[in-house]
This record gives sequence, C-alpha cells and structure tokens, in this order.
Amino acid sequence: MWQASSDIVLISDPRVAAIPVRECGEPLADVRGRLRVDSRMADREGAYAHLRAGLLARLERAEGLLPDGYHLLVVEGYRPIATQRRIFEEYRTELQATFPEMSPDESYIAASRYVSPVEVAPHTAGAAVDLTLCAPDGTEYDMGTQVNDNPEESDGACYTAAPNISAEARENRKILAAALEPAGLANYPTEWWHWSYGDRYWALATGAPAALYGPTELP
Repeated sequence: MWQASSDIVLISDPRVAAIPVRECGEPLADVRGRLRVDSRMADREGAYAHLRAGLLARLERAEGLLPDGYHLLVVEGYRPIATQRRIFEEYRTELQATFPEMSPDESYIAASRYVSPVEVAPHTAGAAVDLTLCAPDGTEYDMGTQVNDNPEESDGACYTAAPNISAEARENRKILAAALEPAGLANYPTEWWHWSYGDRYWALATGAPAALYGPTELP
C-alpha cells in the first residue's frame, strides 16, 4: 500500500482542521461557457460544473498563462456534502477490506490521501477543482495517470511529484502548475489534478490566516 511521504501534510492532519473559516459569502458560479468542462463526473443538478466565483476567476487567469495549444479541462468542482461523505466512506471501506490489519484511525488517514474527510473537504466549499490539460480539439495530454486514479491502482503515480511517470507526463504536470500557482491556487500533493483556493488546506499551504470558504449549498 502506498503511504504519503513524511513531508506531505494530508488533509486529515489536525493542523488543517484547526484553520479558522471566515466565510466571505461569495456565490458559486457556473464554469460552463467560461472554461472547457468535461462531463465524466456530471450530476443531474450540474453541481460538478460550479465553483466559487473567486476560484473561477483565477482559473480563467491561469488559462491565459498556458502555452499555445494547451487548455484547462475542468472535470469536477463543487460536490454536495452528502456526496463527499459517501465517496469518503466507500473508499475507506474498500481500504479496510483490502488491508484488514488497519485500525479505524489508520483507515481514516489512509483514505484522506485520496478523498477529503467531509469536515474539511474543499470540494464541498466550492473551493477545489479537479482538472487536467487538453489540446484545442479536446484531446487530453498525458499526465501520468487518469484523473481520480487512486494510489493503489496507480502505484503511487497519482502523487504530483511521483517518480514513476514518463518525462512527457512530468513536463505536462509542470505546465499545469506553472499556470495555476501564479493564479493563487494550491495543489494537494497526493493528487496532481486537485487544486484549490480559499479552503483550509490552501490556507495552511500558503500561510493565510484563515480560509475564505466553508461548506456551501448549490442554489
């Protein structure tokens, strides 16, 4: 089983939960019509295609920083609280079945490498986006794994700094980061595709005194 490197702060870390949230009240905005959006995670209500307005504005800025021939492709943004809880518990149950020697605390921490516990989940705040890069015709670039490949099925290649990916995939991850970081986003190091702004993990990563966004509901 893949373990997080000791220098990676997981989202289940108590330091993340300790970050205060000073909700700014910014609304969720529809990404569709503003950036390229993939439908693989589409839900009936269209929640997946919504983000906080400030995050979306930063993604639009990042889109303009990409080299010619590269575009952001948004896969999933906002996620309802009930959906987040279900995904976390399903993955945790899968880990416990595969690794029965795990204690409840260990399975909680292990699950958080791939899915955020609902109490700190940035997707439920509309503050996180899962995305990749594509060509003008929509063809996705090689990023080393598929979006949402977990550590077990990818042999750890889902980690942003994973060594077991091709030179092409490594370069594409650098291109993605070179656009998103100047726009103010922070990456979750166990998932190359997961970037956020305004949530607790972002606050810890950037030294911000508080998160800007807490859990919210789709109107």
